[in-house]
Formats: sequence, structure tokens, C-alpha cells
Amino acid sequence: MHFKTLTKTAIAVCLAAGLITPAAAEQKTSFKIAWTIYAGWMPWGYVADKGIIKKWADKYGITVDVVQLNDYVESQNQYTAGTFDGVLSTNMDAISIPAAGGVDTTTLIVGDYSNGNDKIILKGKTKLKDIKGQRVNLVEYSVSEYLLVRGLESVGMTEKDITVVNTSDADIVAASKSAEVTAITTWNPMAAEILQEPGTHSVFDSTKIPGEIMDICIINTQTLKDNPALGKALAGAWYEVMGIMTKDDPAGIAARTSMAAASGTDLAGYESQLDATYLFSDPKKAVKFVEDGDVKKYMNLVRNFLFEKGLLGEGAQSADAVGIELADGEVLGDKNNVKFRFTSEYMKMAAEGKL
Repeated sequence: MHFKTLTKTAIAVCLAAGLITPAAAEQKTSFKIAWTIYAGWMPWGYVADKGIIKKWADKYGITVDVVQLNDYVESQNQYTAGTFDGVLSTNMDAISIPAAGGVDTTTLIVGDYSNGNDKIILKGKTKLKDIKGQRVNLVEYSVSEYLLVRGLESVGMTEKDITVVNTSDADIVAASKSAEVTAITTWNPMAAEILQEPGTHSVFDSTKIPGEIMDICIINTQTLKDNPALGKALAGAWYEVMGIMTKDDPAGIAARTSMAAASGTDLAGYESQLDATYLFSDPKKAVKFVEDGDVKKYMNLVRNFLFEKGLLGEGAQSADAVGIELADGEVLGDKNNVKFRFTSEYMKMAAEGKL
């Protein structure tokens, strides 16, 4: 399960005095990457379990410990605090937690984007416009709320036309069974479970906003700059497992079955989640996506949402508070406060066979 949660409490913790310790310029040989369970991130557990990351780390004379945590927000907090050199995140969370908290962060790999995993669900209604006036249960300040806002915009509405009911991801399936709950926004596997109930209908999903909800591997910018071997090892391991798991041969089926079991489902269940995930298994496609001008549009939408929700840090006066550097070097926002960056460098190495 991928929590994808943005909380003001988490941000406050990250901004607490003394918690954030910017990495000093340092060459080192041992690194830690944190990850949590989600369809597009299960390959990271596989590269750890099967020795793939060790093989690539050995090639570059380093060690990389890929560590699974049980709580997604905690993984973001620990990365922000410097406990980990990198973490698996969404583009939204990477800005609102570490970047807004002052930690200069680089997107090393764009692994996928949500392509149907996130959904707006109504009971007894089949059109999104019928949501007007309803109470909508969702995880507040999460990609679910972002999806809701984008959906409402598509039918000429805003959040003023509905009432948000903050509901944890752990409780949302149980809550959906109540007759009082008539509208839900959530992600798989919870969405799939809710949609098994009679009378429920998906009226908007992330296929309508392709590319906007990205799942990425982020690394402390200074750490990556000082230790390019880390970027090479991670990219090498990632694209090796992509080459294995996306094939329908025995090795590919075995890999997906292993990932399914690790995520608490069966092969069919895991593959249904992958079907709603646009996985960048080919590094050439990942490079094209990151270098495409549309990323600028996506990040403008995301940063404006974060500012409106007060998630760009204390004192942010506009969506420009946190500078975002695109792969071509263009900066959205404050050029003197760039804290979130895209790079195609390591994905390009993989695409060109230079790892």
C-alpha cells in the first residue's frame, strides 16, 4: 500500500530546529535508500532481495542498503532528516516535505506515473458533476485531494462545491461501507476494493491527468553530486529489474509473482495494479518524459496546489517560494532557492548503455 500522504504535521516536524542537517560535500562509499510498498516500487525490494543492487554497487566500489519502511510519511521525514541518502516519493511529496523543508533534492529516476490507480468514486451516481454538494472522504493534503481538485476543475467546480472529510487510508475502505459516505477519492488497492461494492462508480481517475502524479527516486543533490557512483548503481539496478519483470517469460513471471507476494497480493492482483501504472521500463521513454516540455506544465499545476494548501513551508508568499529546476535547466519559481531538480543524466546513461 502506498500512502502518498502530505501532512502539515510531517512538514512541521521536518522544519523543526536541528532536525534538518544539510549534507556537506563528502565522498563516501556506503549509502541508504528508503522505500515503501506500492506497485511501482516493488522492484526496489526485488533488487535488494535478489542481490541485484549489490551487484551494481560492487561494480562501482560502494555499498547500497535498500531499506523498506512501513510508513510512507516517515520515510520522507527520515530522508529529510538525513537518515537516508535517497527515498522513493511522489513528485508532490518530494516538494512539500524535503524541498520545502530546505533539503536540496534531485529526481534521479522517474519510475512511473499513476494511470488509473487514483480514482474518484461515487455511490449511486455515474457522472462527476453529481458530486456537487456531497461530502467527499479522502486523505487530506494527499494526491487524492489533488486528483479531486483537478477533477472538479474539469466540470467547472472547486472544493467550495463539496466538503472534504479527512479519512486515513487505513480507514477509508471501512468508511466507504457506511450509508452516510457517498463520495470517496482514493488509490489502489483501496479503490479497487471499494468498487467491488454494488452501486459504486469510478467517475474520474488519473488517466485523465497523465503524468501529473509521478512516482520517483529522489537523492540528496549534494550527495549525488559528490558520489555519481551512487546514481550509476541505482540506475543500473533499476533498469536491470525492469528488463526482467516486464517480460512474459518464466523469469518475468517469477519476478512479478515475488513482488506480488511481497506486497500482500497475488500475481493477478499485482498485475492489475501495474495495468493502472504507466511504468517507464524503457530508459529512453523515461528520458523523453523528463525532457518533454509537459513536465513544466505538470509541475506548475502541482506547485500551485501545494501553495494553495499551505504546503510550501512557513512564510511562503507564493508558489514561487521553492525553486524547481527542470531537466533543461529552466527554473520555476525562486532561482535563489532551488530545492527540487529533475535530471535525465543517469537515465540517459542507461538508455545509451553507458552504465
